[in-house]
Amino acid sequence: MSKLSERVIFALLAGVLPLLTGCTRHSKSEHYYLITVNVDLPYWKTAEAGFLKAAFVLGVTAEMLGPKNFDPQAEADELHSIIARKPAGILVSVTNPKLLGPQIDAAVAAGIPVITIDSDAPSSHRLYFIGTNNLQAGRLGGARVAAMLNGKGNVVFFTMPGQPNLDERLKGYKDVFSGFPGIKVVEVFDMKGDAGLAMDKAAEYLGRKGADRIDALVCLQSSAGRDVGESLRRVEANGDPGRLLVTMDTDEATLQLVKDGIIDSTISQKPYTMALMGLKALDDIHHYPVKPLGEDYELDPFAPYPSFIDTGVLLIDKTNVEGVLTRRETAGQE
Repeated sequence: MSKLSERVIFALLAGVLPLLTGCTRHSKSEHYYLITVNVDLPYWKTAEAGFLKAAFVLGVTAEMLGPKNFDPQAEADELHSIIARKPAGILVSVTNPKLLGPQIDAAVAAGIPVITIDSDAPSSHRLYFIGTNNLQAGRLGGARVAAMLNGKGNVVFFTMPGQPNLDERLKGYKDVFSGFPGIKVVEVFDMKGDAGLAMDKAAEYLGRKGADRIDALVCLQSSAGRDVGESLRRVEANGDPGRLLVTMDTDEATLQLVKDGIIDSTISQKPYTMALMGLKALDDIHHYPVKPLGEDYELDPFAPYPSFIDTGVLLIDKTNVEGVLTRRETAGQE
C-alpha cells in the first residue's frame, strides 16, 4: 500500500471513528429513573410515555417508579432505594420538599444527577426544574374564573396543601382574586390525593343554598377534575345549573367533560415533554459531567445549567377542546 493510500485511509478513519463513537456512547446498562406518586394516573402515564420515548431514542434503560397512591413518605423511601443502585440519573416530582429534599441532596452528593419535574424542591441540590410555571397557571385560571363570575361569587378549591406546585397554583388564583373584592374564597379543601373524597365534598358544596351557595369550584390537582365534574353533572341533571368548574390537565375524561359543557375549562400542562426533556438532559449530564455536581448554580451567571425550563400552559375550553382530543387520539394517549 502506498504512503498516499495509507494517509487517505487514516484520514477517513479519523473522521468516521468519532461519529461511530458518538453513536454508540449509550448502552442499556445506563439506567434512568422517574420517581413520583399516583403512578397509575393518566397524567403520569403520559409522562412515562415521554420518558420511555427518550430512552428508546437514546438506547438506554428507563423506568418510572413510586407508590400507586398519594404517599410522600413512600416516594421518599423509593428514592432512597434507587440511590443505592447508583443509576445514571433521576427525575423526581416533589410531593413534600422536607421529605424529598434530603434524599435529592444525598443522590447528588453520591454523584447522581437529579432534575425535578412537575413539582420542585428549590432548596435542594437538584440541578434544575423542568415543568409548568405554576404561578402563571394559577393566574390563567384565576382570570378565567373572575371573568366568568363577572368579578363576584363564592369559590372553593380542591388541592393538597404543602405540595409545592399546587401551592403555587393557589397563590396565582389568589393573586388575581385580590383585584376582585366581590370574589370570596370560601374554603381550600385538602383532598389528600383521593379523587373520591373530592367527589363527595363537591356534592356537599353543591348542596349549599342562598348566601352560602358555591358559584365556582376549582381543581388544582389532575385527578379531581373528572370526579368533581361528575358531581356537577348530577346536580345539573336535576335542574340546578350555573356552577363554574375549572380544572387541571388533559386526561380524556376531563376533556370530554369540557366538550360536554360540564367543565368550563381546564389548564393544560405537558408531562410528556417534561419527562422527555428530563431524560435527555440527565443523559447529557451523565456523559459530560460538571464538577462539582452539587454546587449552587442558582446565582452563577456562567452556570452550565438553567434554573428552570418552562414547558408551558394552555387554557382549553369548548373552542379548542376538539383539537386536543384529536391530537390525543393521534398520539395514542388514553
